[in-house]
Amino acid sequence: MSEYIQVLTTVDSREKAEEIAGKLLNAKLAACIQIIGPVKSMYWWKGVIEDSQEWICLVKTKAEMYSEVEKMIKNIHSYEVPEIIAIPVIQGYDKYLQWLISELKK
Repeated sequence: MSEYIQVLTTVDSREKAEEIAGKLLNAKLAACIQIIGPVKSMYWWKGVIEDSQEWICLVKTKAEMYSEVEKMIKNIHSYEVPEIIAIPVIQGYDKYLQWLISELKK
């Protein structure tokens, strides 16, 4: 398993994205969070195709912190079933990865 991950979640407002980012950063569960959006999302929900505007949060962290990151996102998130997925970082610039580790809680 990869030591580093990006956790991806989507939210319905920039304010919610910034709230999640702030709480994860203050808890030292993320070294960096990129907020991208708005983006258009189309998806099935309860038998109907939905069309909505969302913001993507990319959370840079360590794999061992995933469960804490997921728990915090779920506690803040407004969706009934939020997208919270981890993407392994297979390779990365060594100095960046060292910086990432240095910014996370020990």
